Amino acid sequence: MGRVTGRRPVIRVNGSEQTRRPDTLVAEEPLEIRVNGDPFAVTMRTPGDDVDLVHGFLLSEGVITAPTQVAGARYCLGTGPDGQNTYNVMDVVLAAGVAPPTPDITRNVYTTSSCGICGKASIDAVRTQSSFRVDEDPLRIGVDVLAKLPDRLRAAQRVFDRTGGLHAAALAGPDGELQIVREDVGRHNAVDKVFGAALKADAVPAKSQVLMVSGRASFELVQKAVMAGVPLLAAVSAPSTLAVDLAAEAGMTLVGFLRGETMNLYAGAERIEI
Repeated sequence: MGRVTGRRPVIRVNGSEQTRRPDTLVAEEPLEIRVNGDPFAVTMRTPGDDVDLVHGFLLSEGVITAPTQVAGARYCLGTGPDGQNTYNVMDVVLAAGVAPPTPDITRNVYTTSSCGICGKASIDAVRTQSSFRVDEDPLRIGVDVLAKLPDRLRAAQRVFDRTGGLHAAALAGPDGELQIVREDVGRHNAVDKVFGAALKADAVPAKSQVLMVSGRASFELVQKAVMAGVPLLAAVSAPSTLAVDLAAEAGMTLVGFLRGETMNLYAGAERIEI
């Protein structure tokens, strides 16, 4: 798995027995995102699919909406103690005519792996205006199709099987077939990687698609889905109050506690065929 995982010693306790052995853990490293050479954000992520990550992050921040707006993305020189490139700094060059991010003193550029908007100073600051309408999306999907998504997502989690420490996100069509799957130590990073891959494939807005996530449905994930033009977000766990409010405001369908044939419909229930 390369830099995606690492080995650390562990003492395994089982009753009165103790066993020393190496354990496989998911990697977590910082990624500094630069735009046109200027520092923009730092996120804690699992290395891998970094180009997808930065594309998705810039999409969710409202900087870009199409793959043609990016002229290039490359790792910058950043050396570790061994003198080798850390591959933890990536510079995105915007295409000619694309406005760079507006400096915002209310934004802290450091983002942890657990929260994608912790640096925002207020709720109003994260209600980014999307370029896409999701309320007019004609998607209709049956509960039988939704019921299969959690197991399909879990089956696609290759690194989770080895570490047990990763979130996953996927885009699925109305037939329930997974189109793009990504994993990351941060739930928001997994979603950004999915949307970045979709953007690079010129599949944004993600019309009539379902975003399936392995954890809870937070405000930030609903916001990212709206920014990518996704009409339905489904999560295996609970949503937050702000997530429900934003989904309803945007005309998105929000499904929580999706576990087998049981699920809660928090917004946009008209898209679900029972």
